[in-house]
This record gives sequence, structure tokens and C-alpha cells, in this order.
Amino acid sequence: MTKKKDWTLDMNAGPIFVQIAQNVRRALARGDLSPGEKLASARELAQILGVNPNTVVHAYMELERQGVIEKRRGLGTFVRKDAPVAVMREEMLRSAATSYAREIRRLGIPSSEGISVLKEVLDAGETE
Repeated sequence: MTKKKDWTLDMNAGPIFVQIAQNVRRALARGDLSPGEKLASARELAQILGVNPNTVVHAYMELERQGVIEKRRGLGTFVRKDAPVAVMREEMLRSAATSYAREIRRLGIPSSEGISVLKEVLDAGETE
């Protein structure tokens, strides 16, 4: 979870704390993080990502507000055992599908063609 290569941060793509929170949710949805698992401290994660520790604190506060993580006094920050992993995964998948559908509509491409291309890309293992 704390390897920089596993994270997507773009200093020009909106608030960094939002991107950090999104990366935590993505790690959970992917199974890289598990309910009950301890997260890196805000200071550690900030150092790894090269951001201000307050930015990570802000992201953690947002995740805590969303019921994804919890702070345990004297122990650190943990993924909640009842974190809504399945819900987050579904929301992320729907968001990606909605973005893709919106783009193929803008291009005037029939949905059958868009689905065919998506399947080809997925089957080929193509990523960013």
C-alpha cells in the first residue's frame, strides 16, 4: 500500500488529499489492503509520496468520515473491519464504466463497438 509505484498522484489533477483517499479505496477494492490492516502513518506515507504530512492527515480524516478507516489511540490507523469494500469496488467500477460510456457516446460510436473494443483491451491485458 505504501509503495510509490502503486499510487497514482498527479499534482495537476485536483486535490492531492482526494487522490490519496482514492488510492486507499482502490487498494482496498483491489485486495492490496484488507479490513483490519494497519496503514502507514501520515508522516511515513507523506515521506514516501513526497507530500506534506497534513495532506495525508486530511485524506485519512476523509476516509475516517466515510467509515473506511479508524484511528486507534496509541496504535495507529487501520482499515475498519466493516469497511464497505464491496460497495467501494462497485462504485469504482460504475464510475469507470460511466466515463467510458460517456466518451464512446461523445465519439458517436455504437455501444456494441465500444463494448467490443473494451473486451479486446481487457483480454489483451492493456493498461495505462
